[in-house]
Amino acid sequence: MLNLQGYGPSILQGTILTIELCLASLVIAMFLGIITALAKLSGSRPLNMAATAYTTVIRGIPDLVLMLLIFFGGQVLINQLGPMVGYEEYIDINPFVAGVSTIGFIFGAYMAETFRGAILAVPDGQLEAGYSYGMSRFQVFSRILLPQMVRHAIPGFGNNWLVLMKTTALVSIIGLNDMVRMAALAAGATRMPFTFYSVVAINYLILTSISILILNWLNNKYSAGIIKD
Repeated sequence: MLNLQGYGPSILQGTILTIELCLASLVIAMFLGIITALAKLSGSRPLNMAATAYTTVIRGIPDLVLMLLIFFGGQVLINQLGPMVGYEEYIDINPFVAGVSTIGFIFGAYMAETFRGAILAVPDGQLEAGYSYGMSRFQVFSRILLPQMVRHAIPGFGNNWLVLMKTTALVSIIGLNDMVRMAALAAGATRMPFTFYSVVAINYLILTSISILILNWLNNKYSAGIIKD
């Protein structure tokens, strides 16, 4: 059963690649998210407008359309810019790099709203109290803002992470050999689509279930001592 007509190892390799894609995309999404959230809260009109435009465009266009635009459009743009800097050879973007960049860029917009809401949820009075005690900006951020921000951000962060994980299934359309693509190849060769796509569904269910357990643990950890209504 686990051999899956000889395609079991390839499905496993695709699953590992999917996990790597998820984690790498999450790092980029978190980085872009916090930068965008801070830009929206900075008070600078140009930064606020740029951040708002980024989140509005990303959240208003389907992920599949964005992936196709960024992957194919980005490749065309890079090959047009190459001759301008003296590079004449054709540049073929690695599907893994393209997938990570695209998913990270897309979910950076969603993370931005999550982080912005979490920052705003921390009472200003607590930050002011920290400054009045002589704390530096870094100390106020690390000891007061960050711990409480994390607690408020976990629910939205968890939802974004689960959606990001499932969105990785779209990268199969740009040629990345993730578990969806490997299952599609196996299904085409064996004419057993239900079997292979069921395996993919179970794999995603296992990954999301493990993620939910970890997120619940984090939520309990950062909510310790908090009186719940």
